[in-house]
Amino acid sequence: MIFATLPVRDAVGCLSVHSVKVPGIVLKKGAAIGEAEARALEEAGIAEIVAVRLEPGDVGEDAAAAGLARAAAGEGLRCEAPFTGRVNLFATRAGVLLADAAAVDRINAVDEAITIATLPAWKPVVEGEMVATVKIIPYAVEDARLSLAAAAAGEGALTVAPYTRARVGVVSTLLPSLKPTIVDKTLRVLETRLAPAGARIVSETRTPHAVPELAEALRALAAGDAELIVVFGASAIADRRDVIPAAIEAAGGRVDHFGMPVDPGNLLLVGEIAGRPVIGAPGCARSPKENGFDWVLQRLLAGLPVTRADIMGLGVGGLLMEIVSRPQPRGGEPSAGPEAADDEPGGDEPGEDEPGEDAP
Repeated sequence: MIFATLPVRDAVGCLSVHSVKVPGIVLKKGAAIGEAEARALEEAGIAEIVAVRLEPGDVGEDAAAAGLARAAAGEGLRCEAPFTGRVNLFATRAGVLLADAAAVDRINAVDEAITIATLPAWKPVVEGEMVATVKIIPYAVEDARLSLAAAAAGEGALTVAPYTRARVGVVSTLLPSLKPTIVDKTLRVLETRLAPAGARIVSETRTPHAVPELAEALRALAAGDAELIVVFGASAIADRRDVIPAAIEAAGGRVDHFGMPVDPGNLLLVGEIAGRPVIGAPGCARSPKENGFDWVLQRLLAGLPVTRADIMGLGVGGLLMEIVSRPQPRGGEPSAGPEAADDEPGGDEPGEDEPGEDAP
């Protein structure tokens, strides 16, 4: 690509680097300069113009952006028409964005002229949402460099995993200190969380916070049509031997992982019963604010595995906003009790970060 200041007559067949607006002609940035444009510029007294001439092996910015976008876009994405060296990618379905960070980094490392930017990996998206943009910085790139970038994308660096689980079973454990209204509000908050995924609560039960009763409730849910089970404990899970994990195992299930480096959301548990994933929800899941529970819930609704390695890799970016009903928990102040949570719709479960505080 030749970038130079040229006599107007010599610029025929080139692209204008800058916009030119003079009496008789408006030449936009990137516009092709033909005989008519050159003549109009000369008549307006313009002798020279900054222009770009493509050379053999160059690919124009729009064609280059379109080609790279097609290479990067996997299932669940569409590419819009290119403009000014840019192509935006949009979700064609609701789901969870899968972004191969290593592939995106490889693409961006090929050449400073070639860029791709995306939403964060694992972000829930809706149909029609923009999830990425490809931008070619100059007016053209070498075909060889473009080919390297396309190869770096692999078989689609970006995809949208559709939601596949729509039926959710919920069991809430009860203690005298937990008001029924808190459970009611928790269920409403969960319904709101499930709605974007097209999921709903199909079974809901409440049981004493004790291993035998909870295990029985879990067995019943696993025998029903729920595809995902969520357990809201009246008391936060404090240990793998606590009531909720013990009840999962007593019901014939297993605990895959307990704890996560996301705050709020530390005391989350994932497991399985009869092939159905189970989430032992942290107390912050009672709040509508984003927390670690959201990150795991959305992946499971999309049918994606959530392994120990997945969870333990969430630490960077895992420090989220404070919850109003839990004033400055990281500063050591006491957590709010059940009554405070009842006053705050979807309030944080008491003692979520201090598991011993809410023990009966």
